[in-house]
Amino acid sequence: MTTDQNLSPHPRPAPPPMAGSPYFLVIVALFVTSLITANLVAVKVLAFGPWVTDAGLLTFPIAYIVGDVLTEVYGYATARRVIWLGFICNALAVGTFQLAAALPAEGSWDGAEAWSRIFDSTPRLLVASFCAYLIGGFANSYVLARLKVRTNGRWLWTRTIGSTVVGQGLDTVVFVTIAFAGVFSGQVLWEMLYTGWLLKTAYEVLATPLTYAVVGKLKRAESLDAYDRETDFRPIAFGPSR
Repeated sequence: MTTDQNLSPHPRPAPPPMAGSPYFLVIVALFVTSLITANLVAVKVLAFGPWVTDAGLLTFPIAYIVGDVLTEVYGYATARRVIWLGFICNALAVGTFQLAAALPAEGSWDGAEAWSRIFDSTPRLLVASFCAYLIGGFANSYVLARLKVRTNGRWLWTRTIGSTVVGQGLDTVVFVTIAFAGVFSGQVLWEMLYTGWLLKTAYEVLATPLTYAVVGKLKRAESLDAYDRETDFRPIAFGPSR
């Protein structure tokens, strides 16, 4: 296993990144894009042998991987702001879809049925998606930040995978329960839960070498290595972001 790349034996708390940092801007853009595209393609159901899941699997785990990178390099306070930014952007996208569906269509347009099939989501599914994202996202960032302090920055793989196990687990349980409880049988719900959780966690495990490379490069380029020893871990914090 590749060793972690620490900048110093006693790293100081990292300040929030400058808005102009090109690396930070790319990371945030990737996070928001992977989140929104996952919700768009999730209407398609995929089958990989005995595994059945939605197409959101293609990009949604990327949001968790990027969330790991944000917390590891920039700290929980910065990751918290990006999580809320992703929520706002996702809400804007969903609101736009709903508004476009409600507006009258030109008479010769024949795409109403296809549009409805792809973009119309029931309020229950929207609530499930938003709740699952916030609970899973904050749990993922919190676990990683706490494990980093506990291990003194060693064994990056333990916290990226461990935080994903917790975050994706909560995300999957919350979404499936809110969206489909009472709709499918208990057996089907259980299959959806463990399939989604296992596949998303496997995604993180396979991406571990890439995560190591990105984290190492960012720490050197940004001269940052945040340790959340005195951080306010509330999902909503006012005042200074520590």
